[in-house]
Amino acid sequence: MTFRPGRALGWCYLAALAASTAVRLLRPYHASPTPDEKTVTVRGSDQRPVRIAYRDMGPAAPDGLPVVLIHGSPGDNGEVSRIASALSPIRRAIAPDLPGFGGSTETVPDYSVRSHATYVIGLLDSLRIPRAHVVGFSMGGGVVINLADLAPDRVASLTLLSAIGGQEYELLGEYHLNHALHGLQLAALWFLTNGVPHFGAWDGGAIAYARNFYDTDQRPLPGMLSRYQGPALVVQGDKDPLVDPAVARESYRLVPQSELVMFGDSSANHFMAFQRPDTLARVMGRFFDRAEQGTAAVRATAAPDRIVAAARPFDPMSVPPIVGVALGVMLLLLAAATFASEDLACIAAGLLVGRGTLGFLPAVIACWAGIVLGDLWLYGMGRCLGRPALARAPLRWFLSPEAIDRSSTWFEQRGLMIVLLTRFIPGTRLPTYFTAGVLRTGAFRFLGAFVIAATLWTPLLVGASALFGQEVLNRVDTFQRMAISGLLVLALILAAVFKILVPLASWRGRRLLLSRWRRLTGWEFWPRWAFYPPIVLHILWLTIRHRRLTLFTAVNPAIPGGGFVGESKAQILTGLAHAPKRVARWRLIDTPSFSARLAALEAFRTEAGLGWPVVLKPDVGERGGGVAVVRSAEEAERYLIGSAEPVMVQEHIPGVEIGVFYYRLPGEPTGQIFAITDKRFPTVTGNGRSTLEHLILADARAVCLARMLLARHAGRLEWVPPADETIPLVELGTHSRGSTFLDGEWIRTPALEAAIDELTQGFNGFWFGRYDLRAPSYEAFQAGRDFKVLELNGATAEATSIYDPRNRLGDAYRVLRRQWSILFEIADRNVAAGARPATLGELWRLVLIHRRSLRSHVSL
Repeated sequence: MTFRPGRALGWCYLAALAASTAVRLLRPYHASPTPDEKTVTVRGSDQRPVRIAYRDMGPAAPDGLPVVLIHGSPGDNGEVSRIASALSPIRRAIAPDLPGFGGSTETVPDYSVRSHATYVIGLLDSLRIPRAHVVGFSMGGGVVINLADLAPDRVASLTLLSAIGGQEYELLGEYHLNHALHGLQLAALWFLTNGVPHFGAWDGGAIAYARNFYDTDQRPLPGMLSRYQGPALVVQGDKDPLVDPAVARESYRLVPQSELVMFGDSSANHFMAFQRPDTLARVMGRFFDRAEQGTAAVRATAAPDRIVAAARPFDPMSVPPIVGVALGVMLLLLAAATFASEDLACIAAGLLVGRGTLGFLPAVIACWAGIVLGDLWLYGMGRCLGRPALARAPLRWFLSPEAIDRSSTWFEQRGLMIVLLTRFIPGTRLPTYFTAGVLRTGAFRFLGAFVIAATLWTPLLVGASALFGQEVLNRVDTFQRMAISGLLVLALILAAVFKILVPLASWRGRRLLLSRWRRLTGWEFWPRWAFYPPIVLHILWLTIRHRRLTLFTAVNPAIPGGGFVGESKAQILTGLAHAPKRVARWRLIDTPSFSARLAALEAFRTEAGLGWPVVLKPDVGERGGGVAVVRSAEEAERYLIGSAEPVMVQEHIPGVEIGVFYYRLPGEPTGQIFAITDKRFPTVTGNGRSTLEHLILADARAVCLARMLLARHAGRLEWVPPADETIPLVELGTHSRGSTFLDGEWIRTPALEAAIDELTQGFNGFWFGRYDLRAPSYEAFQAGRDFKVLELNGATAEATSIYDPRNRLGDAYRVLRRQWSILFEIADRNVAAGARPATLGELWRLVLIHRRSLRSHVSL
């Protein structure tokens, strides 16, 4: 057995994590109060008992009302204890640990500042304190604002010390963006706590801290401040890197009776509570005295000009440029955002520049760094992993072999210049840069190319977005009120401009936009979720009418589930064993070993006397998914190594293809052909001048399927076919893979009807479905001879003639409603004759088989 270091390391990690988890379960973390703390038990809104640890300082007979000081996050009452101690000679000072922090209960349902305010009220009740001055530091400011809103009679005065305020000043300035950011922080800390072995060393307040921010909504805080009637003091340092001084000024504006004390020396930062507690205690003590003596202003006695200023709406332009920690977070977010969408990240950065929130140079550098790192990562992935990685998730979700082949062709023809060009062509960078790594392009040459490309592109897009965004900000008042939400809307508008207007500048872009438009307006191209709702409603009506939930599965008792989902192609073709000359020769390959699968394929070819090509297809599939015409041993190896589910190999039948939808009512001597589909494979004709890509985009029908056809022929799009040469674009008679379906009623003859009925009568237990047939010519079909069955589909087969472009949507729905009505009538008769419909459990198992097979489908 080969030693695999990666796998061994993974098992070691899992073992260490299991041991760490066991230790944490056996010795769970419990918060403990310090020796100088007291505890009381209160109940939150859910009535659960919660322990509150607190420090209680001061004289036995204080001169004035007590003071309650609330700490920030992360932290505990130690953040405000020095101020409490400085106040304690003349006043009783109480500093609790909020739930989740310090010595208080560590786990509560809600860690928001609103919830914490209810716990503080419970603490006041337990200590029989009817009224107190409240001080909120940092995040604790949100707690005391909520406390004053919930119980205004309990608040003698409100002091905000370096305290949070409106949402607009917090990080990205918009609730949902901040909420998402805090959610990411919470997820990261949760993973570090529970997904990394640490044996309890990291247990504590990390999750509570993240939950505190995630559970808190700062949007109501300005409204609460506007409603507050009592004395208020706002204290802030103008060097605060965590809470911008603009927050204090806005709180001061919203509370017209408030006093503002702004420290301006070198130590006037967020940590004044630790560094200068005596100074803060003196400022607060004098304010408390004035509040108790009635000389401090209240809203009723506030200055008129302050009241007028407080009534004005919020001015988003008052939000200062991002600095300090917030600036670092923003730049990291922009850099990270480029990994998801480079263009949208640059547009968002430009809008923030235009708004004045972010400087142009930092915005460009952040986006440039993210783009270059992302490009280098793509190149490195291609160089290290190479082509084998393309067959595995997650790369196969984003990179098709066709895209890689096309990029390889570009490199062979144009060299590194393509790196510069792809920077300006949306959707081409991922496959191109990965391919550069696969082809092992010189690292320094490649790095130089995409550094130059990013240097040209990034300031251009950021600058254009900044100029356009500033124009909107200057002219549209409503946009200013929308703030960050408006910026997001504008970013989407700009993205639409780049995705629609820019492509219009080239013929190729215009043809691809035409392709999208025709697929949008042509119902035959609609996805199933858009096309099928009326038919689903009809099926539900038939189910109710027949009073049996899974009745439809009895339509073909010989096929599990009636052929509704998860049916085996091989099992169905076995039912036609009585007519071997009518069925294209096939064999099921269901061994898991790659070498055995390849040997089984070769054995089948030898026994059947077949050369190349042959057809490979999944035993369980739908709409041509995973079907491939394989023309060499190399292609067969690529297909089989990428597929883990059972695979059918089938002889390739040349000629024309039709679909024949057949049904027979139980009790009737003969069946009927319900519909015939004439399947036409699209082609283009060379003119000796145009590339294959140009021919596809210029063709009226092929352009509707342009993206699929361009991907399918990616390796030869630059080829110029000779004049008058016909190039087939698809080989499979599947609508979703590019074939044109026409109404083939003209092919119907008594001879064809008799041949299909004779073939089906020999399949005991099959009553309803569609044959996919090939013959040398249409005349052979009409004569009822020389045709071969490729597949036979059951309950969910469609009368695919509905997709004739000449049909109207209403015509298609009428045909499908009649088709399903016939299905239910057949199923009803079969049940009356003793057939048993599938149970819900059996049907669900078939669904799981179907889903597993779809995930393993291979495309060549």
